[in-house]
Amino acid sequence: MDDLPQVEEWAGLRSIIQVTSYRHLLKGNYLFIEKPYTRYYISSLDESVEQIAQRIRDYWHVENKVHYVRDVTQGEDASRIRVYPLPNMMALARNFALNLYRDGGFKNMAQAQRMAGQGLELLKSLFRMK
Repeated sequence: MDDLPQVEEWAGLRSIIQVTSYRHLLKGNYLFIEKPYTRYYISSLDESVEQIAQRIRDYWHVENKVHYVRDVTQGEDASRIRVYPLPNMMALARNFALNLYRDGGFKNMAQAQRMAGQGLELLKSLFRMK
């Protein structure tokens, strides 16, 4: 804590957590392990190391399952839609599409999106239309 001279001013601070993680990328038959990432978290919770670790894993599970898919598959970060309320409406539409794909049994959201763009049959089945 010597590296953080103003740490005593952080009201309710109970812990500072350092997490080192490695990103594994599978490209074809090759596994790439990128350099380690070190992240820091601060917490006011009075929990065990195991409980805090589970909270962090849960957070990244959501990030990888939802936000990453929206960013990469649906190009959310590249979107130029900036005027309120359109960004919120587009986020709602993207989430709706992902939920339809998951409900339709898809595990690969990019594949589902490509297939949905190729014809009406899949869209009709996703919306349970005849």
